[in-house]
Amino acid sequence: NNLIPFITQTAAGIREKLTVFGNDYNTPDGSCIRDYIHVMDIAHAHTLALEYLLKNKNSEPFEVFNLGSGTGVSVLEIIKAFEETNNVQLNYIIGNRRPGDVEAVYSDSSKALKVLGWKPQYGLEEMVKSAWKWQQRLLSEE
Repeated sequence: NNLIPFITQTAAGIREKLTVFGNDYNTPDGSCIRDYIHVMDIAHAHTLALEYLLKNKNSEPFEVFNLGSGTGVSVLEIIKAFEETNNVQLNYIIGNRRPGDVEAVYSDSSKALKVLGWKPQYGLEEMVKSAWKWQQRLLSEE
C-alpha cells in the first residue's frame, strides 16, 4: 500500500482509480500526512551505513537510523505535485478513512546526519518525476 507506486500505476492505466482514504483529518487539506523519501536517498544512506559498519567492526553490533525528509507531505499534495510535474491528470476519489491510519507521520533523521553524514538530496518534484519515468520504462518493457 505505497502511495507513489499506486499513483504511477493509476496514471499508467494499470489501476482504474486511486483512492484517497479520508479527507477529514486534522491536517491543512484533510488528507493524511506522511514523510516521503526518494529511493536514491535510501540507497545512499544504506551505502553510508555499510561503510560505517566496516569502519566500526568492534563497536555495537547494530545501529538504528531513521531515514526521511523530516517534513510531512499530504496525500493530496503528492497527487497535485505528480499531476503538475508530469502534466498527467489522475483519476482519484475520496474514500472513507482506513482503520488504524494516523493523520501525520514523519521521520527524525538527525542521527543519520550526525553519524553517517547523510541527509536527503531529492525533493518531492524529483521524486514524482523519476517515479513516473520508472513506471513508463516498466510499461515499455512489457
